Order: sequence, then structure tokens, then C-alpha cells
Amino acid sequence: MGLALIAELSNMKFVAISGSLRKDSFNTKLLKVMQELAPEDVQIEILSAALPLYNQDDEASYPAPAKALKDAVNAADAVILSTPEYNRSYSGVLKNAIDWLSRPYGSNSFAGKPVLVAGVSIGRIGTAVGQSHLKQVMVYLDAKLVGQPELYLGPGNDLFTEDGTLRDDSTRELVKQALAALAARAG
Repeated sequence: MGLALIAELSNMKFVAISGSLRKDSFNTKLLKVMQELAPEDVQIEILSAALPLYNQDDEASYPAPAKALKDAVNAADAVILSTPEYNRSYSGVLKNAIDWLSRPYGSNSFAGKPVLVAGVSIGRIGTAVGQSHLKQVMVYLDAKLVGQPELYLGPGNDLFTEDGTLRDDSTRELVKQALAALAARAG
């Protein structure tokens, strides 16, 4: 096998979805940090979760944004989901994206796909409860979840500098370890 082919095979493409549409979203900031900290052979593309509300009646003529998201996830080697915690669960924005990605019946984009769940909130326990709920859904959808390390990050107001850089070296190292674990799952 030639060196060019080996290099091509070792490059991985991850897609990342933020469960927040907020302009200054901590979860989107985390995904941007992940792009910078990804292993050398991993490229991370952040996808938009701004989709129409899921309606089974629309499955026959999939809306273009939902189809684009589904195509990107299907083509990816792995998925990163970063969610805020709302009412002790994950966000409705992310729930809606998951509904589009897991439908129609028989075309679940998460089946067998390596998935890393992460999250940032303003509280000290990060998004632990919301992520627990999200992980239950991912297990049902037959995703290959990364169990360790867990990324329950917060408080979000203290986590990032004004330009979106992580302030803390130990958090940066934890993110690198999580991305390495996802790459190992996807490899």
C-alpha cells in the first residue's frame, strides 16, 4: 500500500452539532476549541442544528437543511454532540436534530456511529443530568458512545476567554483525551 493511500485512510472526518443556537453559545465555543485541539489526522466540521421542527409527514420530501445534516452525519467517521442543559435534559434544538437524523424508520444515522457527548452550562456540574438523558437516547439509537472521559464542563462564564479560548490547561487536556478516545472508536 502506498504512503499516499495510508495517509488518506488515516484522515478522519468528524461532524459536531451544538445543541444551542445562541450567538455566544458556550457549547458552540467548545466545538470550536475541539476543532483546534483535534488530533492531527482528524478534521471537525461544525454543522447547524437550525432545522424545521420534525414532522413525520415531511419525511417523504425531507427539508433541505435536514437532508444536508443527515448526509453529513452519514458520511462522517464520528459525531460530537454538545448540549446545554435545560430543565435537567438536553436541548429541544438537539432533540429536533436527533429526530431528523434517526428517521425515517430504518435509516437511523447514529446506528453503529461513534459518538462523543459533551456539554457546557453556567452551573458547576456542567450538563451532567442533560448528558445522562442524551446518552440514554444515543444507546437506544445504537450509537457507539465514548464513555470516558466525560465532558461535564462549567461554569461556562469562567471557562473561556473573550476570544473563546479555554482558560484552563487541565480542561484543554481533558478535551484532547476525549477527542483521542473518539478517534480510537472511529479508527
